[in-house]
Amino acid sequence: MTSHRRKKPVALTIAGSDSGGGAGIQADLKTFQAFGVFGTSAVTAVTAQNTVGVHAVHVLPPELVHRQIQVVCEDLDPAACKSGMLADAPTIEAVARGLNEAAIPHYVLDPVMVASSGDPLLREDAIGALRETLLPLASLVTPNLDEAGLLTGTEVRDETGMRQAAESLVSGGCSAVLIKGGHLDGAEVVDLLYDGSTWREWRAAKLAAGDAHGTGCTLSAAIAAGLAIGRPLGDAVDRALAYTRRALTNAPRLGAGSTPLDHRAAT
Repeated sequence: MTSHRRKKPVALTIAGSDSGGGAGIQADLKTFQAFGVFGTSAVTAVTAQNTVGVHAVHVLPPELVHRQIQVVCEDLDPAACKSGMLADAPTIEAVARGLNEAAIPHYVLDPVMVASSGDPLLREDAIGALRETLLPLASLVTPNLDEAGLLTGTEVRDETGMRQAAESLVSGGCSAVLIKGGHLDGAEVVDLLYDGSTWREWRAAKLAAGDAHGTGCTLSAAIAAGLAIGRPLGDAVDRALAYTRRALTNAPRLGAGSTPLDHRAAT
């Protein structure tokens, strides 16, 4: 195969397709584009989905998921990747195999378990597979409070619980963790980044934006884009949080349910 000089950073998203365009592959590719990164994808599942909810899911064969990762990495050499909806244990194992073979420099694991609408996106029996096979490969894991609780087997409802969960996840093998505190009680959002030795936190007033769809996908994709560009982790997280906040502030209020974001927000 002919080798080409890469003139533009490349990122890979491994996730499900959202037919409503607000989350998943669609949100990730829009976010990569906003950061000036060339986006590639490996689709894990096709959903019939809109702003109201997930109406049907078809999980793709694990070997096809693995093959997508393989051929993209052979030719386009992504500098970073992120994963979102992985659906079940065989898919998780196929993704782990692909990532181990490709040795992509930066991997952001967004442990998508439940959609904004409340619909489950990861089988309960797959949580152990995610923890055992993908967590040790991750440069960064980005759980919300509920996901952090499921991954650690604890209840995470306050900043103390967030810090304990972050320490547990780093001890479990990932290089760093960003616990997202958007669901904390009170008027403030607190996000905590921990890399095993250093803590960093971001605090901001909660936005009166109502229910939104795809914020986690957008944030993790924005972090992956920053890492693909070559930014240090803390800077990539900082810029990604600011971008996601702008995208949420300017949400277009489409549909009858949780609004998608405005991915055209300036980076």
